[in-house]
Amino acid sequence: MQLTSPNFADRKPMSREHTCDGKNISPALEWSGVPQGTRSLVLIVDDPDAPDPAHPKMTWVHWVLYNIPATASALPEGVADKDLPEGTLQGINDWKKTGYGGPCPPIGEHRYFHKLYAVDVILPDLMRPTKGKLEKAMDGHVLSKAELVGLYER
Repeated sequence: MQLTSPNFADRKPMSREHTCDGKNISPALEWSGVPQGTRSLVLIVDDPDAPDPAHPKMTWVHWVLYNIPATASALPEGVADKDLPEGTLQGINDWKKTGYGGPCPPIGEHRYFHKLYAVDVILPDLMRPTKGKLEKAMDGHVLSKAELVGLYER
């Protein structure tokens, strides 16, 4: 599986408009090569460099989506909740909200991992799960994973 964005290249800087310093809108994401047997997709965006890349203490979660239809191949830039593919459910990020929260690093250049998982089930409604709860629910069901890393420094 491959995950790309027309807004930034892998391991290259993300646009300011996709951060808290800009419009704080999600980048467009596109994927291909979803394996046979995939029933749904999961997207998790997180930052393992929080709060300081020189001394990381936690992974900050920016976006959690699950039950994205296996037939979907993209999310548009700045996708609104109401425009997510039908059936897509959201988890909560570390701001305790659903939806995308863009990069907002307090110090240094951080890495923002956009991880797409192909899973062999449609997950039950987990009622706005955290990343950890979602990862437990999809454990043993991941067929493939794709990753795209964006960088941002204020």
